[in-house]
Amino acid sequence: MKLVKEPLPGLLVLQPNIFEDQRGYFFESYNQKIFNDLGITCNFLQDNQSLSVEKGVLRGLHFQKPPFAQAKLVRAVLGSVYDVVVDIRKGSPTFGEHFGIELSETNKTFLFIPEGFAHGFVTLQQNSLFNYKCSNVYNQPSEGGILWNDQTLNIDWKTNQPILSEKDKINLTFDEFDSPFVYK
Repeated sequence: MKLVKEPLPGLLVLQPNIFEDQRGYFFESYNQKIFNDLGITCNFLQDNQSLSVEKGVLRGLHFQKPPFAQAKLVRAVLGSVYDVVVDIRKGSPTFGEHFGIELSETNKTFLFIPEGFAHGFVTLQQNSLFNYKCSNVYNQPSEGGILWNDQTLNIDWKTNQPILSEKDKINLTFDEFDSPFVYK
């Protein structure tokens, strides 16, 4: 596993070491020691997986408030997604900035998202399978969200007509949102 870049403080783009031959490929999708050596020392407690059968399914922007805040290690197992994170840590030099990256079964890229970021993605292909390792368990009363098409954030989601859940249609705008996260 190698660190490719750190686009926002704490946010890491990672690429696994891939071993390919005529049969296909092999790579370690998680090795705690290797991730610890890269500075990812959280203990992952829960794995989540989502399948989006249609192109243009948008999920986000989501986070969990402390004490159930989650760091995430995410990747697309099948298909591809445009993955977006927003820095919501008060006092951060990049507060309110976002970063987007394509994650796909082809590029096998991982994104490590520390606590204090809102996260979302839109599927770029049908039947996209997305995997999340989470550092904390899901807690419904702690979940929060920011409106996906917030004008202040001005995120280019690579689609004009996303397929959204009812919940994601009514999240708070960035200006209405009072972040419980503080940059350390």
